Amino acid sequence: MKITKEQVEHVAHLARLSLTEDEKVQMTKDLEAIIGFADQLNSLDIENIEPTAHVIPIQNVFRKDEVRESLDRKELLKNAPTKLNGCFSVPKIVE
Repeated sequence: MKITKEQVEHVAHLARLSLTEDEKVQMTKDLEAIIGFADQLNSLDIENIEPTAHVIPIQNVFRKDEVRESLDRKELLKNAPTKLNGCFSVPKIVE
């Protein structure tokens, strides 16, 4: 599809862009290349291809949410240098 300089100026106006003459010429070429590539994609036969969200198959890697017994608090805190009310105690660093 052929893109005109006027179409580029119109799009630039809508996007509130101020383009120099050189930028308008370059943008015309770039837009033609982009639309040409999209036309190539439109010519492909995708009749029997399922739509996908990812290129490779992806499945949920999270474990099931199951109720399990927790770790023993006393066992967890046995090597803590200091503890307070069943929790780790650390020095205050913010005043």
